[in-house]
Amino acid sequence: MIVIGIDPGLATVGYGVLSAVRGSVTPLAYSCIRTAPCPGGTPERLELIFDEVCRLLDEYSPTCLAIETLFFSRNVTSALGVAEVRGVLMLAARKQGIPVVEYTPNQVKQAITGSGKADKRQMQEMITRLLSLPSIPRPDDVADGLSVALCHVHTARVP
Repeated sequence: MIVIGIDPGLATVGYGVLSAVRGSVTPLAYSCIRTAPCPGGTPERLELIFDEVCRLLDEYSPTCLAIETLFFSRNVTSALGVAEVRGVLMLAARKQGIPVVEYTPNQVKQAITGSGKADKRQMQEMITRLLSLPSIPRPDDVADGLSVALCHVHTARVP
């Protein structure tokens, strides 16, 4: 099973690609897609994200794309941008016949640390340990993408 986990954002999209074979999980790639405000505005940024995610899906042929459900906080403007990016990600996966699975932030925290109340630092340290990474992935969005992917790997094992 190959899973791509994505932490969506308009400025930074963190991702992690994991391979799970007979109980062994190996990171294949992890990084982020960055977009900056541009003359074309949000549509141009969404197109850049779409194109890069399609490239990743072509390169790794994942069995699924895992993404966190949208969590509304205080900043509605930011949440709207994240919602637009989520739509682009889901469309990219759908166009390639790749199923999309969604997890709440608490489900991801529970799967990685055993506690739905883990803070960001605990999550970063655990994902680094669990995947035997040389250091905590930067920026934070990358660790979040890896965490969503690993959450799916752990959840998919359950019949």
